[in-house]
Amino acid sequence: MTLFKDPAFNFNGLFALGGSGYGASEVGEVLTAVNTINKAGLSAQTYTETFKKLGDQLRKPPSSGQPGTETTTRFRALRAAQYYAQALFFVLGSDTPGSEEELYKAGRGSWDAFCERCDPVPVTARIPYGKTPLPAWFFRPDSSGERRPTVILTNGSDGQNVDMWTYGVAAALQRGWNALVYDGPGQGQLLFVDQVVFTPRWETVVTPIVDWLSARPDVDTRKIALTGLSMAGDLAPRAAAFEHRIAALVAMPGVLSPWLGFPPEIREILTPDKEKTNNIWNKEVVPELPPSAAATMKKRIEPFSVPAMLAAREGKMFTDFYTPATLIKSLDITDVVGRIKMPTLVLDYDFEQFYPGQPRQLFDKLTAPKDYVKLTAATGAQLHCSPMAPQQHCEVVFDWLQEKLSGS
Repeated sequence: MTLFKDPAFNFNGLFALGGSGYGASEVGEVLTAVNTINKAGLSAQTYTETFKKLGDQLRKPPSSGQPGTETTTRFRALRAAQYYAQALFFVLGSDTPGSEEELYKAGRGSWDAFCERCDPVPVTARIPYGKTPLPAWFFRPDSSGERRPTVILTNGSDGQNVDMWTYGVAAALQRGWNALVYDGPGQGQLLFVDQVVFTPRWETVVTPIVDWLSARPDVDTRKIALTGLSMAGDLAPRAAAFEHRIAALVAMPGVLSPWLGFPPEIREILTPDKEKTNNIWNKEVVPELPPSAAATMKKRIEPFSVPAMLAAREGKMFTDFYTPATLIKSLDITDVVGRIKMPTLVLDYDFEQFYPGQPRQLFDKLTAPKDYVKLTAATGAQLHCSPMAPQQHCEVVFDWLQEKLSGS
């Protein structure tokens, strides 16, 4: 499963390839892009340029010269959203980091173009959250108004809406369920446009969503599930520890402390003293960072620090390490896991590269009814979030949800 020699580029490329199972990419398009990038020489620049170009092409009419049907336009837009998301992931390491917001908006525009052509069209909403409402898309299998189980899909620290289609919306609709996708603080519109970073109190994000769903006649309020993908394997359990209207919870994977997902040499920089920490960062660490590591740090820190994001867009390294590092450390949910009461599924993966060991640790701390499933290399479902096996992933998650909610 090697598309690129660099593990970070390869991992993201696998997500693009895996999305083909739900129409969120095309195998031939992705592999052609991979070949183009490798031929040109793998870099953030060639990766960003190639996938952006692919997204731009799909937003235009098909090459036949005909305008294309609504169905064709719809799925071309979904694939474009995937490819823009691929470009967005590495743009801060490219020659045009200042195009980040523009690139996000291109992907968001593609997502919206896709949604506008769904049947039925998802209900869009701006759910109250502080001073910045949460954009939300509520998908239904039909317009009958029938009360249905509903799953709230929570993204991680760097995913886009298209990932939620691949990791839940399509599977929910196939089973006759509703599905809600949203941008929370530190995600999507709230990060790239509104400049709102993550909060450690994710229940303040999920509770307004549950309020909104509970007011709808087509939602079975006894059967509202919550899932969390990637770092949201921390966020969703945090919310569920306080929002007890959630009937079932899935952590994909289980995460107790996102801070432990950073290398030890990075975590050691943080001290209790802000000035000392930032002196170490700026004087000892930053001058020694190779370009690839610098780009990775810019990307990983931006959802936790607006100054870091804005500096990265100017091609600069952030100077305040202490503030975002302290915020990331505060996401630790070890002390609240015992408050979770609803049935919980914890996923793990062979060769989990970001949070190794944490899924089992979270599972062990749960006192609620619980199940643990490890997706394996034997069926191609290895690595964080099973990038090459989203259909298997959804089969496990939704079969479990259906079982747990059938008797609610």
